[in-house]
Amino acid sequence: MERVLDQFAYGPGPLADCYWGPTSLQGLDKLQGDQHAKIAIVGAGFTGLSAALHLAAQGCAVTVLDAQTPGWGASARNGGFCCLGGTALGSQTIRRRHGPEGLHHWRATELAAIQLVRNLLTTHDIDAETHSEGETILAHSRRAMAHLRKNQAEIETDYGFATTLHERADLPGLGMRGPYHGALTLPHGFGLNPRKYADGLAHAARNAGARIHGHSPVLSVTRQNGSYTLGTAAGRLRADKVIFATNGYSSEDVPPWMRSRFMPLQSNVLVTRPLTDTEIADGWNSTQMAYTESTFLHYFRLMPNKRFLFGMRGGYFTGQRAFQSMRARTRRQFEQAFPFWRHVETPYGWNGVLAFTPNLSPYVGAIPEMPGAFTGFGYHGNGVAMGTQAGAILARLTLEQEAGPHYPALMRDVPKAMPLGRYRRALMAPGYAAARLLGH
Repeated sequence: MERVLDQFAYGPGPLADCYWGPTSLQGLDKLQGDQHAKIAIVGAGFTGLSAALHLAAQGCAVTVLDAQTPGWGASARNGGFCCLGGTALGSQTIRRRHGPEGLHHWRATELAAIQLVRNLLTTHDIDAETHSEGETILAHSRRAMAHLRKNQAEIETDYGFATTLHERADLPGLGMRGPYHGALTLPHGFGLNPRKYADGLAHAARNAGARIHGHSPVLSVTRQNGSYTLGTAAGRLRADKVIFATNGYSSEDVPPWMRSRFMPLQSNVLVTRPLTDTEIADGWNSTQMAYTESTFLHYFRLMPNKRFLFGMRGGYFTGQRAFQSMRARTRRQFEQAFPFWRHVETPYGWNGVLAFTPNLSPYVGAIPEMPGAFTGFGYHGNGVAMGTQAGAILARLTLEQEAGPHYPALMRDVPKAMPLGRYRRALMAPGYAAARLLGH
């Protein structure tokens, strides 16, 4: 496989101190010999597992191949925010591209994606340690607060729900202590344990009849006589149709169409030791999941087990030294945001790779020039809900069914290839520099 980042990013190093831990699933033998499925899925993250579950539930013979194990990529190493989002585009841009109806359809899909996750947790009895009544956007500056105040009415109109604006003086009484100038709470979304959710989806898919093979990276894809053959180191899987669901961990050549159509970006997470009741009372004690509205956003939540999770976007370089440097930087940001917890250890620290697309919106649909092949990727850091939704859509598309009411035009825009090929991450440098200069 041809990958964009260095090998360290795709190895065990960034995951060694991940709080969520490895999968609990057993029997993830690698693909051996020649096998056949009606539909093959490459990637056992939220998108691939959701697609497998929805397909198997309809009696379809489906086999999932993963280079590692279910959830090993971004799905079980994120912050566990099941929330609105999926695109980096603002309402005006979406409206300009797809009209008022297209904007409304997209916002409805964001809400439906959250509800789909909630329904799956309930239907399949998945205990994912959920909490939070919606999410809170925190203003990290006066300018950010002015932006929240200005956009509140637009958010309520676009989504069709009421929000709550919090002034700076309100935050301590809400348990939201920190260097913030106010906040806006949206009533939809919740926090969860992404490992337990990923494993729960995998269990449900297997119970429905799906086969899942771990440690089976797909090295080649060929099409002959109307079917696809996926080659691994130890076997071959022939399928009538195939779904590629590898998102930020995609390669440039499996399939070749993916080349330059996604930008891998890093996100970094720390988790503290269990906090004492006094430490919680003296610090952040809200059960709300929250994030700051900035380019290098911070996202954090007090989990039900009294540990605090803190994450941030960023990290231009990869490799062992860059990883350690970014972990130290994330720790400094944690201490600056929550100085009352400077003494609190953060024994867990890891990072993962998410994906942006050239048009800053997810793509879910058929792969041009590959009949019977489909893909879903580019959730822009909000893949818990939107990746799950994409999987459900892909299941219906592969079975040639109606995609359902929540398949907006925004998700159908085929992304063009970015310039610079495998060196396209150089395009990020000016944007990162400008964001730091402007305090975003």
